[in-house]
Amino acid sequence: MNNRPRIFIIEDVPEMASLISIYIEKADMQAFSYSTAEAALSEMKTTGEPDCLILDLNLPGMSGFDFLTRIRRDFRPTVPVVIVSARDADEDVIKGLGIGADEFVTKPFSPRVLVARIQAHLRRMTVSSAAAEESVRFGDYVLLLDSNVLKNGGRKIQLSVKEYAVLEYLIQNAGTSLSPEKIYTKVWKTQFGDMTAVAVYIQRLRKKIEKDPSNPMFIKTDFGNGYFFPKEAIIA
Repeated sequence: MNNRPRIFIIEDVPEMASLISIYIEKADMQAFSYSTAEAALSEMKTTGEPDCLILDLNLPGMSGFDFLTRIRRDFRPTVPVVIVSARDADEDVIKGLGIGADEFVTKPFSPRVLVARIQAHLRRMTVSSAAAEESVRFGDYVLLLDSNVLKNGGRKIQLSVKEYAVLEYLIQNAGTSLSPEKIYTKVWKTQFGDMTAVAVYIQRLRKKIEKDPSNPMFIKTDFGNGYFFPKEAIIA
């Protein structure tokens, strides 16, 4: 599993996106480029928030400002966002910072300095999360409840939004068997749908967190009733 920090680059100029990606990868981080805000949003809904976002303002379709407003409303508000734009008017800088950007970098810029800024934001995030965030420990894992992150030691375990939601729901109800119907209603927020999706997500989670998915320690099956997370697995 690749646990390097994930950096999303939302930039519609391929040459610029490629240049930033090269320097990010050289710094031992993962770079993912999207030419539209809509594509980045779709990916975030599937795989969860990245560790940092690099955002251009002049994008086809949804603008950078609208994208920033949307993610600050719908996703974890602590994800660092660095705006990189040719627009340098005071009004644009003030607006960007006002609606949630952590930094505003004007083009042209030094890619090495941009990477250094990203790394500084990631360091601050690590320190603040460790110091202040409510968490649940089980085995070698720490579930950070405010930032929706699962870690094993210092490594971040990549979970999709729904994988995280299923795991959190089981842990919040540790010791109680939850039927597939209850899990589906809670996570998918509807009573109607394909309940077999729950079993699929349970299987995915077991592959990611269990040493032996066929004999799980954390996500157990209560045959005929559903699934449960044992209370004794949680470290006080």
